[in-house]
Amino acid sequence: MARGHRSQIKRERNAKKDTRPSAKLSYARVSVQKACFVLDAIRGKDAATALAILTYNPRYASSVILKLLKSAIANAENNNGMKAENLYIAECYANKGPTMKRIRPRAQGRAYRIEKRMSHITIVLDEK
Repeated sequence: MARGHRSQIKRERNAKKDTRPSAKLSYARVSVQKACFVLDAIRGKDAATALAILTYNPRYASSVILKLLKSAIANAENNNGMKAENLYIAECYANKGPTMKRIRPRAQGRAYRIEKRMSHITIVLDEK
């Protein structure tokens, strides 16, 4: 049986709010697969090392994630009063966003579909 009323269960679930600083970029024009290559390189690293990795990574997604990481660090300093040198990347992941469908004309009147994929990228920081 249930342990309480539905509103009580929701209230308890929402009370456990995650207070770690984070930043989220929605509708990034990069596919999840391409974003994850870069995110895997920085997962678990401290913030200074991650900034260095992203600065010199040649992939397009790294420039987008670099801007997002700087935003997360600024959130930690301004909103939570944390020091930037004590931060590390606790979580980073990319979720699938909507897909734009485009048409490419082909020979003999045919049309091929081109899918331009988007992703929602999230970075969560924590203190050592």
